[in-house]
Amino acid sequence: MGECHYLDGNVYAEKRMQVVEDLLELSGIGRKRMQLCWVSAAEGQLFSDYVTQFSNQTMELGPFESEEFKLQLEAVEQTLNSERVRWLTGMERQLAERENVYKQKVEANDYKELLGRTIKEEYEKALVLESLRDGPMLVREISQITGLPLIKVSWWLTDLKRNGRAAVESYAGDHPKFAVAA
Repeated sequence: MGECHYLDGNVYAEKRMQVVEDLLELSGIGRKRMQLCWVSAAEGQLFSDYVTQFSNQTMELGPFESEEFKLQLEAVEQTLNSERVRWLTGMERQLAERENVYKQKVEANDYKELLGRTIKEEYEKALVLESLRDGPMLVREISQITGLPLIKVSWWLTDLKRNGRAAVESYAGDHPKFAVAA
């Protein structure tokens, strides 16, 4: 680590891959479907060994049916592109190893907890938003599709509505039907 031709490139790559692993686990896809290994150009046998190991692991897991995880994959992608996750991922070294603008360091465990919480929140919001792409839905319908509790769906819809990403489109009796904001 830290011996990358691009200075800290491998450090940042590892941080980003950890975020992807966490999201794959959170989504139910599983972190074992991805692997990051460091190999130099002169280590052909080591590279071959890593590829063989990962191929065997993938075969044990069985085929990945992407259609079954369409909603989750869209939510994973949206989470990876969220400003909060991207910013926190890129700022770890600055916050945990150096100091913030107030001359304070963030403890490594506190940072890790914050990043984990942020990843989960952004993923859940993305699940809610992605479920609305099929058309207006009631909170209960979104909950059934996403597997999130009703209270979480309501909470994230409030946040998405406040940020102009979701809106009430119509009503089914007294219950609002939410849609992606135009």
